[in-house]
Amino acid sequence: MQNKIDRLRALRDATAIVGVGASPQGNFPEVDQYTLGLQAFRAALDDCGLCKQDIDGLIVQGPGNISFVRMGEMLGLDPTLGANFSIGGPATGVLIHHAAMLLASGMCNNVALIYGNSSRAEGRKFGGMTVYNPGQEYANAFFYYGLTSPGAASAFQTRMHFDEYGTTSRQLAAVAVAQRKHAMLNPLAIMRQPLGVEEHQQSRYVCEPLHLYDYCLINDGGVALIMTTADRARDLKQKPAYISGIGRQDTYRNSSMPNTTLWRDTMPKAAEMAYGMAGISRDDVDALMIYDSFSINVWISLENFGFCKPGEAGDFTQNGRIELGGELPVNTHGGHLSESYMQGWLHQVEAVRQLRGACGARQVEDARIIQYICRAHVASSIIYRN
Repeated sequence: MQNKIDRLRALRDATAIVGVGASPQGNFPEVDQYTLGLQAFRAALDDCGLCKQDIDGLIVQGPGNISFVRMGEMLGLDPTLGANFSIGGPATGVLIHHAAMLLASGMCNNVALIYGNSSRAEGRKFGGMTVYNPGQEYANAFFYYGLTSPGAASAFQTRMHFDEYGTTSRQLAAVAVAQRKHAMLNPLAIMRQPLGVEEHQQSRYVCEPLHLYDYCLINDGGVALIMTTADRARDLKQKPAYISGIGRQDTYRNSSMPNTTLWRDTMPKAAEMAYGMAGISRDDVDALMIYDSFSINVWISLENFGFCKPGEAGDFTQNGRIELGGELPVNTHGGHLSESYMQGWLHQVEAVRQLRGACGARQVEDARIIQYICRAHVASSIIYRN
């Protein structure tokens, strides 16, 4: 691992996100995922001051059948290359890694990453697929085990955590409550009504032991990022968010089923890589953006990235520790549970805006280092700095 980290250090701060954009978030049956992605792309171009013709790398992602070829056709682009990585939400960090490597290699000068999501309009339920896709995480090929959606698999892992460590649903409510407080400060957020522990506990189970508020939203929207090299970034409109560290570790064994190790076989290795490349420790991180399709993912990420020991996340997340003003703010935009479910892409937008000091009432004071973490059979992390 150390040899790999030493080689990766050549990429530290070599690339940056320079433009971010998002469409409105909600229910938009009159438009498709391409239109929503294009709305966000225009906003991201305006944000950084580049024009469409400057883009020579195109990465497109979404939960449905979205094509980078079709998106490029609609844009009238002839980039050096286009790409997608059809594994759902775990692709977000990985695609940013790929863009950074394309830029650092000289293959591209400016890469656009466009995300479009019409899940609400398409009728998705609780993270389940609308079409058969055996390659997807928790594929519906395993319905006969009761795994009718990713939520069922996360409920399985939640029960494992409760049974092994004695943690409780009441403790887990702290994640949803903290993120709702953050969403109430975010004009883009869909869920801005107050949420307390008692309301969380009284809400219905979707798949026991996960309550309604432990589940991500299902909605429509678009997000876009523009990435470039550090030398080009300095001449653009906005303060760059440099990519200082990346981490990734995969496992494909039984990847269609719930991971019974709670990803303790992948995430610590991604953590070691990210911190080693960036040359920082966990104590240097000012805020975390954690992939939170279900609230248990926040606990698993905190434990596996070393912010607390296995089994300690229940206690760690109490008493405002992960809220704004606390020791380690998590998902200051509201995350998937309360802002919007854009499969981690709005987490990147929030990280960039926090580093710019542009988040208003939800701004983390003196934010200099923000980390993104995603659990999965494809575990990933990104460390951003300003």
